[in-house]
Amino acid sequence: MFDVKKVSIEWGGETLTLETGKVARQADGAVMATLGETVVLCAVTAAKSVKDGQDFFPLTVHYQEKYSAAGRIPGGFFKRERGATEKETLVSRLIDRPIRPLFPEGFYNEINAIAQVLSYDGHNEPDILAMVAASAALTISGVPFMGPIGAARVGYVDGEYILNPTDEQVAEGDLDLVVAATHDAVMMVESEANELSEEIMLGAVMFAHDACREVVKAIISLAEQAAKDPWEIASSDDNAALKDKLKKLIGKDIAAAYKLTDKSARSNALNEARAKAKEQFTADGLEPQQVMAGIKLTKKLEAEIVRTAILKEGKRIDGRTTTQIRPIVAETHFLPRAHGSALFTRGETQTIATCTLGTKDAEQMIDGLNGLSYQHFMLHYNFPPYSVGEVGRFGAPGRREVGHGKLAWRALHPVLPTKDEFPYTIRLTSDITESNGSSSMASVCGGSLSMMDAGVPIKRPVSGIAMGLILEGKDYAILSDILGDEDHLGDMDFKVAGTSEGITTMQMDIKIAGITREIFEAALNQAKEGRAHILGEMAKALGEARTELSAHAPRIETMQIDKAKIRDVIGTGGKVIREIVATTGAKVDIDDEGLIKISSSDLDQIEAARKWIAGIVEEAEVGKIYDGKVVNLVDFGAFVNFMGGKDGLVHVSEIRNERVEKVADVLSEGQEVKVKVLEIDPRGKVRLSMRVVDQETGEELEDTRPAREPRGDRGPRRDGGDRGDRGDRGRGGRDRGPRRDGGDRGPRRERSDNVPEDQGHVPDFLKD
Repeated sequence: MFDVKKVSIEWGGETLTLETGKVARQADGAVMATLGETVVLCAVTAAKSVKDGQDFFPLTVHYQEKYSAAGRIPGGFFKRERGATEKETLVSRLIDRPIRPLFPEGFYNEINAIAQVLSYDGHNEPDILAMVAASAALTISGVPFMGPIGAARVGYVDGEYILNPTDEQVAEGDLDLVVAATHDAVMMVESEANELSEEIMLGAVMFAHDACREVVKAIISLAEQAAKDPWEIASSDDNAALKDKLKKLIGKDIAAAYKLTDKSARSNALNEARAKAKEQFTADGLEPQQVMAGIKLTKKLEAEIVRTAILKEGKRIDGRTTTQIRPIVAETHFLPRAHGSALFTRGETQTIATCTLGTKDAEQMIDGLNGLSYQHFMLHYNFPPYSVGEVGRFGAPGRREVGHGKLAWRALHPVLPTKDEFPYTIRLTSDITESNGSSSMASVCGGSLSMMDAGVPIKRPVSGIAMGLILEGKDYAILSDILGDEDHLGDMDFKVAGTSEGITTMQMDIKIAGITREIFEAALNQAKEGRAHILGEMAKALGEARTELSAHAPRIETMQIDKAKIRDVIGTGGKVIREIVATTGAKVDIDDEGLIKISSSDLDQIEAARKWIAGIVEEAEVGKIYDGKVVNLVDFGAFVNFMGGKDGLVHVSEIRNERVEKVADVLSEGQEVKVKVLEIDPRGKVRLSMRVVDQETGEELEDTRPAREPRGDRGPRRDGGDRGDRGDRGRGGRDRGPRRDGGDRGPRRERSDNVPEDQGHVPDFLKD
């Protein structure tokens, strides 16, 4: 029934298996990829025709994690997988970016690729496996895909590169890098690094490329067994004559437009040239398809003019050299009420970055295959349509916003202080107010400045830069700080961010069939110079983190208590901790290790909660004076609560130096008093005194009460006789006198020597 084809290789210490022919057989291509016990199915379908009037390539990639893959039931009300999570969106982009450039120009058939995680072993991450499965499914589907590509993750631990590291190895190491590549060239790079050098990063990319080649060979081996017949692609008509006519008509207009340094003026001039061409097409009576072809030729003509000027003359659109950075203006404390803020402007790209500090309960909860986790650092990127002078959708963030925000997050995450050093939840927002290239890197610069403005003690400031590439044959030019048009008309979008000590993130997308090591290395070194320049401009606004938090930010104080005291602080059903929060107004969080975080914007509230908790966990000290509150009145005294969670008895004789007939006459419940600890018995009961403490000042008073007479000499008896000294109160040996019947009692036995340990039985000879 099944015609199963399978290929297996040893890869990174695990067996990688690619299988087709058993599942999803009605798709154009379907591959089940297995690494360890992680399994991902990717199915690819393609439309057999192009929709009328379509002039773009509609490729859609969906990545989905099935909770059943990890033996979990989704949280929430509906208990099923719903809209894409942030991770699913990011992995979908990770698959899309390297495969999109490998379809031929002019191919407009809609393609849908769906990758689903069916099994997850908690060890082998499914994102790399999804990229491999998608590449294999496209390769065997018959669609005109100029792949395959391989994908690999690389870690860096103790100076060694590790292929497909575990989560623990990534956490312990200094690098988390993902590379996608064909057999000959790198197509995509995504990474987070702990301030690594350009040499180490380049070595990691090359190491990953070697691993990708092994996967490419395996996919080709599978395709040799199971690939469908390739599609026949209609060759495009020769539009050489139309192109020549277009060049004569508006070539000079386009060249003049691209010499305008102002983006708005340049856009207006280009729109006028395009309108001029369209009017001519209409006057010539061209068919709609020919008009569409003419519009595309206009875009090609623009690219040709810009690229030629850069390669042949070294002239960029705005007149800069290939290494020159646009003017930078940075300003901190831009918003008065934000905890930290910055306005960062580079040329015609601008962001308002804000930093907001919160407590533990503001952490983001993430429900994924590994279970619930909490993120204390967030970065949200927003790109409203007015930032490019357009009318468009304004609402929830799309895939691009999520991706750009995560890139900036990766750039800043390595320089954050630990939670022990800075126990705050940190949220950064980057609102792009102007955009003409590299808004994600502006978010890195603005985010770094806003955190320093908020007083977050980051290791070092972080800057970011976007690099471009113009490649024609063997000639190429690397561009620093690219404009939006240079991004659209160029061959590479390469973003690098880092500190003065090294790289923290690196992202590269290629629009051609890959780049060589030589170009990659040159781009890295040129980016290093640009980052250093930007850091210098940022330092003019703020060189290091402020030492004081904003007056509007919450304060957090930590204290460590014995784990055995946690239950005392929380109380039965949380009664005690709720009372502390309700009474003081401060937020109190306690973890399983006894670390307590007390937070409030009011320092008095923090101090009140701290003292309360300290009183609960602190042991009372004999002779020490404490503030207390009367909690209960009894006939023989009053119970007083002190140190937050302890009660002691003030006997009626210890309330005042004079006699107190009725406790309620001098004390009332809820009354604030000052008490001295007189005694703590072995059972923990505490005896307190008020009379030896000045109730106004809290100072100890001298005990003026007359000392009791010694009980040894008791004075004469009522009948005038002499009582004598009580001496030893033991009754053994005393002459008890004659019995009632006149007999002699004899001496009393010493009972302490004869009473057995078992008090439940008394011998007959001890009974009267």
